Amino acid sequence: MATKLFVGNLSFNTTETDVMDMFKTVGTVSACDLITDKFTQKSRGFAFVTMSTQEEATAAISQLNGKELDSRALTVGEARPREARPQGGGYGGGNR
Repeated sequence: MATKLFVGNLSFNTTETDVMDMFKTVGTVSACDLITDKFTQKSRGFAFVTMSTQEEATAAISQLNGKELDSRALTVGEARPREARPQGGGYGGGNR
């Protein structure tokens, strides 16, 4: 079963290809999603990498956590499910 990993502390200049190439040295990468700013299209400093098996994911965490990419020590760990956020916010749309 595929396992999704969180990769943090990326340089803003790091590309999705850079991240994918690093993780391919450990095992088969099913997907790589570099999170970017919607206005500037630059990296927001983190990504999600999906490894094809749990064993490869465990190996990636042990081998790549703390390893440098673009002069920054990576933080690699298993991704947690997205937390539910409260809906709405703001001013509530009352009559004025």
